[in-house]
Amino acid sequence: MQAIDSSELSILQTVVEGTVQTTGEDFLRSLVRNLCLATDVSNGFIAEFTEAKTRVRSLAFWTEGGFLEQQEWDLPGTPCEDVLRGNLCHYPSDLSKKFPQEQGVESYLGVPLQDNDGRILGHLALFDQKAMPEQSRLLYTFKIFAVRAAAELNRLRMEEQLRLSEQRFRTLFDEAPIAYVHEDRDTRFLQANHAALRILGISPKQVPDIRGISLVPDTPEAQARLRAAFASVEEGTDSAGVVLELRRQDNGRPIWIQWWSKVDPGGQFLHTMFIDITERVLMEQEQARLKAQNQYLQEEIKSAHNFDEIVGRSPALRSLLNQVQRVALTDASVLIQGESGTGKELIARAIHSASKRKSRPLIKINCAALPSNLIESELFGHEKGAFTGAVNKRIGRFELAEGGTLFLDEVGEIPADIQVKLLRVIQEREFERVGGQTSIKMNVRVITATNRNLLREVAEKNFREDLFYRLNVFPVTTPPLRERLEDIPLLVEFLIGKFAPKIGKKIIAISAKSLQRLQDYHWPGNIRELENIIERAIILADGPTLEIDPDQFPAGTDQTALKSAQSSNSSLDSIAREHILGVLEQTRWVIEGPNGAATRLDLKPSTLRYRMQKLGIVKANR
Repeated sequence: MQAIDSSELSILQTVVEGTVQTTGEDFLRSLVRNLCLATDVSNGFIAEFTEAKTRVRSLAFWTEGGFLEQQEWDLPGTPCEDVLRGNLCHYPSDLSKKFPQEQGVESYLGVPLQDNDGRILGHLALFDQKAMPEQSRLLYTFKIFAVRAAAELNRLRMEEQLRLSEQRFRTLFDEAPIAYVHEDRDTRFLQANHAALRILGISPKQVPDIRGISLVPDTPEAQARLRAAFASVEEGTDSAGVVLELRRQDNGRPIWIQWWSKVDPGGQFLHTMFIDITERVLMEQEQARLKAQNQYLQEEIKSAHNFDEIVGRSPALRSLLNQVQRVALTDASVLIQGESGTGKELIARAIHSASKRKSRPLIKINCAALPSNLIESELFGHEKGAFTGAVNKRIGRFELAEGGTLFLDEVGEIPADIQVKLLRVIQEREFERVGGQTSIKMNVRVITATNRNLLREVAEKNFREDLFYRLNVFPVTTPPLRERLEDIPLLVEFLIGKFAPKIGKKIIAISAKSLQRLQDYHWPGNIRELENIIERAIILADGPTLEIDPDQFPAGTDQTALKSAQSSNSSLDSIAREHILGVLEQTRWVIEGPNGAATRLDLKPSTLRYRMQKLGIVKANR
């Protein structure tokens, strides 16, 4: 075995020491530089094929003591062409005679760079303007470093392929229409693509601070779904398509996602993807609301109302309809007061029908017809499991009336605890279902009705004063039938047309005596009582002329006495009206205070106002 001389050992040592701490492109540059310096050769390079395979480009090019920028050249007619066929080429001198285009170059040494499969990646070469005598040890050392350079070049190519692959996958990850999130086992976000950021309302900087479970609202239904979803992941069962309710981080709005998640093989991370189905869920909720609304309206159609239209021409009715026409064009809350049977619901329907909300539903609820423990659920709805018996989610009347009108009949019957919640809803225009924690915005006009004296109820602490003033923005009073006796003929004609066909009778008129009896009666049950008497009379009728006998009125009714009493009551009302007007004139219409009309009349201000309203006392504009 031939010993290595000192010069060859010096070359090997110089190159090894110069490259041992470098990798990648730095290694290639360091290798070329140190080979040139150690062998006293002016020029050296490492080059690789271009895509065309007929050209090469330099990865490191050392010449005359410095590096050149990347170079490219054609292979044909150069010594590089032979090297890249897989041959070690050494031209100690006279290179330009064999390769005329290499003028000024005397010598050349090139060795191919091959990968493990023998494929040519590029080549390592030295060239000089002086001769480069052949030295077998130098050639051997040159081959060793060529193998090392090939390995580094191969590694660089693999890194580049990996980088490009990662870039492609990163692009697919980031730009995918489906949201992708990588989480640790505590659901802390490690990565989230653009779709996930957009759906969840977070920025890239916020990703490390987000935990998946913190996005889920603290409601029984949402939390139950989350627990079931994670249980399926832990058990390794299929979690595909689980629907979760979340809250956006930027504005807190609810969103719904369809969610898939699985643990990675190492068990440390969760790979999660989801799609935004908020639009679909909201559509389903709207369909459910419309279904419930349709069912409610079908029930309304089946139920009997006092009238399909308002009938009458009396001054009292014309005054009421004038008020209805004025307030209908606004969104003001209306409180309809009046005795039972005077058509308060009909007035509520008239206000809604003349309003800009007429294309949306009018939803009603009779507060006196429900147990106190069910009124809240009827008004606001409830979540599944909110209380015993709540086996399904229920949409309340406020949601059914969205965009339209909610009519609360017998509002004076609402319990005190519900009055507080109703006040909050009217003030803040939002509510939560019973058992829910999500605020639902509402756009509903509220019309209320009562036959109670709410001012008296307020004074007796049975009705909240603040709620009364919220409801009493525009008060109207339905006149009793005894104050619109001139409407009775029209009402009778209307009711005959309503009931006779249903009963199967042909009635063309009512006798004058019967009509007079109707106008002489005091009507404590108002129009509802008139409706009942006419329907009963039609059932009993034997001919085309309707007769109403005295015995069809409540037992013990004395028409003459009643009419006399009515006249007496009317006289007393006139006396009271004149007295109150006189005191108001004296106090210049000041009601409250030590010198006010209420003090002089020994009445509470609220009681005086009620009597003024009842007697139609209004300060004239002067």
